[in-house]
Amino acid sequence: MESALEPQPARFHILRALVACLLLLVATLAFAAPNYPELTGRVVDQANVIPDADRVTLQKKLKDLEDKSGIQLVVATIRSLDGYDVETYANGLFRAWKLGEAKKNNGVLFLVAPSERKMRIEVGYGLEGTLTDALSKVILATAVTPKFKTGDFGAGIERGVDGIIEVLSGDSAEWVKKVRPQPTAFDELLPLLIFALFIFIFVMMARSAGRPGQYRRYRRGGPPIIILPPSGGGWSDGGSFGGGSSWGGGGGGFDDFSGGGGSSGGGGASGDW
Repeated sequence: MESALEPQPARFHILRALVACLLLLVATLAFAAPNYPELTGRVVDQANVIPDADRVTLQKKLKDLEDKSGIQLVVATIRSLDGYDVETYANGLFRAWKLGEAKKNNGVLFLVAPSERKMRIEVGYGLEGTLTDALSKVILATAVTPKFKTGDFGAGIERGVDGIIEVLSGDSAEWVKKVRPQPTAFDELLPLLIFALFIFIFVMMARSAGRPGQYRRYRRGGPPIIILPPSGGGWSDGGSFGGGSSWGGGGGGFDDFSGGGGSSGGGGASGDW
């Protein structure tokens, strides 16, 4: 009989080492970061889809916004999402670039992935109450998507940037009008509640009509008294609507540019075309 302390065969140790290496490789691949482009300016056109004239115009608008408000708005186009969904990639890129001031978290990333036909506006913590998810969504849907569908990326990105700047500058009235109200849970249950109350009233009236003895008892003491079930005091939908709460090419800025240490918690909106 073999002793429990007898050394294991060499092939056992080899197999165990191979399994450990395989597990390490799987873990490494699972948690590998995407291949983020370098932050070379306020416009990083890795996908090379923005015409030179549009790039210059965008750079000026983004620089003017930062000079006036301190808000860092960066436009980025990429070759590929590297297998990630656009939300994960955009949030990771935002954090890698540290857009916005560290204390204010006032950065915004407008990301476009032409090969996957995906886009996203990623919003820093400090701007989520201004550039809401709902407003970000309507900007992508109404300003950007129509141009992207025709292949005009330069115009689409510029219109998206214009919309973002308008909202961040306090001129969001026209965009708010385009936001579709989202039904609340109460709104969805209201028809059912009304129907249930109607049935309740009908049943109570039927019960009252089916009690003649009770009716006669009231009649002896005076005029008949008709007892109706209590009625509701009316309803108000009470719903409130609004947003909750988010390659080798590259366009360098007009001056040295880098992130300011800001972060994002996933606020913003995504879209496709």
